[in-house]
Amino acid sequence: MGELESIRIFLAVVEQRSFAGAARMLGLAPAAVTRAVAGLERQLGTQLLIRTTRAVSLTAAGALYAARVAPLAEGLGAAAEEMRERQGELSGLLRISAPLSLGTRLLPKVLSQFAVLHPRTSVVVDLTDRLIDIVSEDIDLAIRISGAPSDKSTIWRKICPVPRLLVAAPAYLSRRGMPQDPVDLAAHDCLGYGSGGFGEIWNLTRDDQQHQIRAAGRFQSNNGEVLAHLAANGEGIAMLPQFMLQPALDSGELVQVLPEWQPPALWLTLFYPPYARLPLRVATFSNFVESHIRDNWAIETGA
Repeated sequence: MGELESIRIFLAVVEQRSFAGAARMLGLAPAAVTRAVAGLERQLGTQLLIRTTRAVSLTAAGALYAARVAPLAEGLGAAAEEMRERQGELSGLLRISAPLSLGTRLLPKVLSQFAVLHPRTSVVVDLTDRLIDIVSEDIDLAIRISGAPSDKSTIWRKICPVPRLLVAAPAYLSRRGMPQDPVDLAAHDCLGYGSGGFGEIWNLTRDDQQHQIRAAGRFQSNNGEVLAHLAANGEGIAMLPQFMLQPALDSGELVQVLPEWQPPALWLTLFYPPYARLPLRVATFSNFVESHIRDNWAIETGA
């Protein structure tokens, strides 16, 4: 094993604070990680790491060595990636964040197809409905469904609108009555999206008319799937993206409420850290996602 590879393994152990964690991250056997670090220590003639049963920490010499070699290893890795990009070859790790509901529907097929075309890439997917800090959390690309972006430090591009609907279960409507006007929603259990406990604000528009209501029912959640299931269980009226609701609408499990009143559409948007230039793997994956959505979105959302 070469010195550069041993340095890379050493830095992985430092990052993970664990030989086993570094082995998992690099896809190596734990024994290979141990041998690489031990060989590096022999070559340098000094102990770099303190091993205990609970954790791994740096010696003073190890901290100095890590600080010196980390920028060099990063620079060499970036240079190698740039050379591969010049040849049009994709490789390396891609870290993606996406909303839970969209990610489970969209990404498995996209990732499988992308892997066939670009076998030297690997992808880590983080599914969460919270708005992440894409810079501090070391994410290469975030797929979001939200309103207009407000973060001026990031790069973003809109892909397509995401229509939303008001829906409820037939059993709920037979019990509580079908709202005929937005003012009627005040007498209903409205399932709000969020976790603050104050209720989501719903804005509805019909032609030049507008109505606003606070969705302050018994249930509130920061996950759309939970709200969709609560609505299907007859617990109230929900406002959610149509792509989440379409199967239940097709089966009759849910029906649309106040169809002539439209909530403002959200946008499916790709967010990036403030790159000077998008890395080839990020740009290629972005184009791949966008093409897939544009080819299938009308079917998935009914838009």
